[in-house]
Parts: sequence; C-alpha cells; structure tokens
Amino acid sequence: MKRNKKERQQMLKETILINPFITDEDLADQYQVSVQTIRLDRLELSIPELRERIKNVARQQLDEVKALSIEDVIGEIIDLQLDESAISILDIKKEHVFSRHNIARGHHLFAQANSLAVAIINDEMALTEKSDLRFTRQVKVGERVVAKANVVEHQNDRSIVQVKSYVEQELVFEGVFTMFRSNTRTEARKKGRKS
Repeated sequence: MKRNKKERQQMLKETILINPFITDEDLADQYQVSVQTIRLDRLELSIPELRERIKNVARQQLDEVKALSIEDVIGEIIDLQLDESAISILDIKKEHVFSRHNIARGHHLFAQANSLAVAIINDEMALTEKSDLRFTRQVKVGERVVAKANVVEHQNDRSIVQVKSYVEQELVFEGVFTMFRSNTRTEARKKGRKS
C-alpha cells in the first residue's frame, strides 16, 4: 500500500530509530519506493546515511577498545562491553570476494571474527593463541555479515571467546578463540571480585 509522503517519512523515522543499521535499499523495499526517494526523505528529515548512523551509535555504546587500534578492527564495531560481548558488521564488497564467483574469501570472515575477539579483551595486550573455526555457508558480494562475540570463560591468563557470524538470521561462520592476555589484568580483576 502506497503511503503519502508525510506518513512515509514518519514511519521512516520510526523504523530507523528502531533499527539504525537498516539500509536505504531495505527501506525502499519496505515502503515500495525508489532508493532515491528514501535518500531524499532522509535528507529532508536530517537523518544521516547508514555509515554515519553506525558511527553515532558506536560512539554512544562502545567501551574503549584496549588491545588494538580501532583502525585495526576488520568491520565496524557497533557494540562493545569489554570482557563480555561485542558486535561488528562487515559489508561484503568487490574487494572481499573471488572475482570469478563473487563469493567472500574466508580470510575476511576470519579476520572480522578474530579482530572482534581481540577487541573484546579488557587488556592492553591480547593475542590469539588458537582458534577452532567452521564456515557454514558461502557469503556473497553485497551481503552484510554481523559478527557477535561473547567471552565464555576466563582461565588465568587466557580468555575463551565464541564468535558467531550471520547474514540476516543465517549462521555463516562460527569460531572459538583462545586469547592470551597479560596476567596482571587478570590478577587485578580476581582480587577486585574477592574484596
């Protein structure tokens, strides 16, 4: 059902408020208008483009990454609770895929998950000791990969991080990363819990 401009713009504002990571293309499909119409609506409503919305949400929600520079993270971190959980997104572009089949190279999915596993660690130094990986389906150009990391265990100077990556709601990659961290932070954290 086509809506008038005023109704559409009101619904557009509400949709973006609920899901700031929705693309202009998805909005155009949802409201049965062109992508250009969505862009004009956003402009009139002073709603920034997707990349800017992601950065705004990240600034509001992120703990500070300690173990690596934010520029070294593959994908964009949109949620980070140190030593607990983290989420990043990676839009698969031409430079991420094999040219013949437009299928993402596995090392990009691994890099997104691994850098998220490093970023989640509340320590100045975190290194991947080992990982157990499983790719569950191919990812194609144009798809968005959402990686979700959770710290599942702390063992002295090691943390176990589980990462699951999805396209829409479908699992495409999962990995368990054993992360080495400096002993001093772990000891300080243990002492803090006891007092």
